Amino acid sequence: MTAPIEVTDSDKSAQPEAVLEGVSRKQIQGRSLGRIAWIRLKRDKVAMAGGAIVLLLILVAIFAPLIVKLLGHPPNEFHQDLVDPTIGKPYGAFGGISWDFLFGIEPTNGRDLFSRIVYGAQVSMLVGFLATLVSVIIGTVLGVIAGYFGGWIDTLIARTMDAFLAFPLLLFAIALAGVSPNDLLGLTGNGLRIAMLVFIIGFFSWPYIGRIVRGQTLSLRKREFVDAARSLGARSPYILFKEILPNLVAPILVYSTLMIPTNILFEAALSFLGVGINPPTPSWGGMLTDATRLYSVAPHFVIVPGLAIFVTVMAFNLFGDGLRDALDPRAR
Repeated sequence: MTAPIEVTDSDKSAQPEAVLEGVSRKQIQGRSLGRIAWIRLKRDKVAMAGGAIVLLLILVAIFAPLIVKLLGHPPNEFHQDLVDPTIGKPYGAFGGISWDFLFGIEPTNGRDLFSRIVYGAQVSMLVGFLATLVSVIIGTVLGVIAGYFGGWIDTLIARTMDAFLAFPLLLFAIALAGVSPNDLLGLTGNGLRIAMLVFIIGFFSWPYIGRIVRGQTLSLRKREFVDAARSLGARSPYILFKEILPNLVAPILVYSTLMIPTNILFEAALSFLGVGINPPTPSWGGMLTDATRLYSVAPHFVIVPGLAIFVTVMAFNLFGDGLRDALDPRAR
C-alpha cells in the first residue's frame, strides 16, 4: 500500500494540485475556456483599467441628460456674460473652470464644455458601436463563406475585399455627405447624418475583419472536429453554425474592440472636416473645428475635446489588447 504524500518544508502554493487536494480537502474543479479567459483578464490590471474607463464612457453616453441636469448646463445654452466681449476669452483662470462649469466654458458664446463633452460621447459611442456592428456582420458572413467554400467563391470575395481596401474611403465619405438629401427614409437632420456615417464607416470597413475571419476559417475547416462532423453526415449549415462559428467568437470579439476606437476617430475626423454631425449638436470633432480658430485665445478649448478622444481611444485599445491576450490559448 502506497503511503500518503506528506508536504513538508515547502510552500503549499507551489505544490501540484493533486497534493493540494489532499492537504486542503478541496475537489479539483474543471474550468471552462471562458472562465480561464476571465481569470487571465482580471490579472491584467492595465486592461481592467481600460475596461473600467470604457464602461464609464458607455454609462456617460447612456445617462447624458441626467448627468448634465445634475452637474452641468444645457449644451446649447449661452453664457456670454461670463466671456470677455473684447477678446472673447472666458473670465477666470483655466478657461473659466469652476464648480459650476467643471471643464470651463467655450470662448465667445460661453457654452458649457462639460455638457458638450458628455453629449458628444453619445454621438461617438453610437457611431462607433453601430458601425462596428455593421462591419462585423458583413465581414463575418462573407469571410466564413469565402474561407469554407473556397474555389471561385473565395476568389470573388477576396478580390472584392481588395477593391474595398483600395477605395479612398475618406474622400468618398466627404463627397457622399456633401450631396446627401435632407430627408431619406423618414430620417432628417442629424439622425440622417448618423445613419449615413454608420453606413459609410461600417460598409466600407468590413474587409478588415473579413480577412481575419476568412483566414481563421481556412484553418478551422481542415481541423479534426470538422472532419468528424462531416463524416457523421453533418451538412454545411450545421458545420458553419455549430462547429466553425463558435471557434470564431474570440477573434471576432477581440478585433471588434479594436475597430470601435478606429471608427470613433473616423467620425471625429469627418466632423472636424465639417461633413459629420451638424451643429449645434455637440460632437468632439466639431468642437475641435471650432477650437482651431480660438486656440490662441483659449487653449483649453482644444485640450478638453482632444483629451476626450485620446482617453476613449486609449481605453478601447488597452482593453482590446488585454482581451486578445486573455483569449489566446497559447498565451501563458
